[in-house]
Amino acid sequence: VQLQASGGGYVQPGGSLRLSCQASGFALADYGIGWFRQVPGKEREGVACISGHNEATDYSRSVKGRFAISRDIAKNTVYLQMNSLKFEDSAVYYCATDVGPVCAPLSLTSIRDYWGQGTLVTVSA
Repeated sequence: VQLQASGGGYVQPGGSLRLSCQASGFALADYGIGWFRQVPGKEREGVACISGHNEATDYSRSVKGRFAISRDIAKNTVYLQMNSLKFEDSAVYYCATDVGPVCAPLSLTSIRDYWGQGTLVTVSA
């Protein structure tokens, strides 16, 4: 099982970025996939998750209405579209699998199974 996160970069406040999480070694239908972020010195924060079996989505309060998680089964890739970015969205973003097809609560970051390597998002003027 491998996850490869990409798409991070520099963006001005109010701008947009789309992150990608390329999965290999498993089918997206078998696992929930979540996006998490971490700022140095702070705990990792759950941002969004998409369930494997029915594509149900969940978002943290801080990003709801601005971020959208989706997936492309044919490409085995999960995306995080980030719009209306704010300074406080700056972080290293990681994707991770749940232990099964249903997304666990985003607050439970420690029970995820496999993690990608992270991609840096910097929101700066």
